[in-house]
Amino acid sequence: MTQYERMLAGLIYDPADEEIMADQIHFTDLLWEFNKLKPSDIEEKTKYMKEVFAACGDGCYIELPFRANWGGHHVHFGNNVYANSNLTLVDDGNIFVGDCVMFGPNVTIATANHPIEPSLRKRALQYNKDVYIGDNVWLGAGVIVVPGVHIGADSVIGAGSVVTKDIPEGVVAVGNPCRVLRTIGKHEREYFYRSERIDWENIC
Repeated sequence: MTQYERMLAGLIYDPADEEIMADQIHFTDLLWEFNKLKPSDIEEKTKYMKEVFAACGDGCYIELPFRANWGGHHVHFGNNVYANSNLTLVDDGNIFVGDCVMFGPNVTIATANHPIEPSLRKRALQYNKDVYIGDNVWLGAGVIVVPGVHIGADSVIGAGSVVTKDIPEGVVAVGNPCRVLRTIGKHEREYFYRSERIDWENIC
């Protein structure tokens, strides 16, 4: 099994392998050019995501700068994904993002990890575990998601949280490590901020 095949299988591998590096540098060069685009270059941004990402639905938008180990080549976006500036995707493994997901500024999603065993780590070996983010999830500013995590649909991750374990559907979760604070329900359908009510009749 080649190092590239080990990488794709989620096994411990050498990321400095020549085959891997040759493939990776191609996508990071493309990302370098992507980050030079102006805010008004919407068509060029869309073209990049459609061609470079593993999958990209319709209506997706990224505020630059955008960082990704493989330029987004292992990123799977659904429809209507919005990413604020400084989104960092450590996409050595796959990152699956559902429809209508929102990323606040300075969010980091990591799939790559290093063995705890010292002799392996000294050799700079690593392994990757895929991350899954369900439909309609909102990740607040500065959220960090570690390898292998699943976040359920409709959940909200509070700003600054470090998500080290799976988060179920339909909850607000916050903290370091991130924990479920409450289920999204009746209160959230009535209030949008503290004691301020949602004026449903005036919302288009």
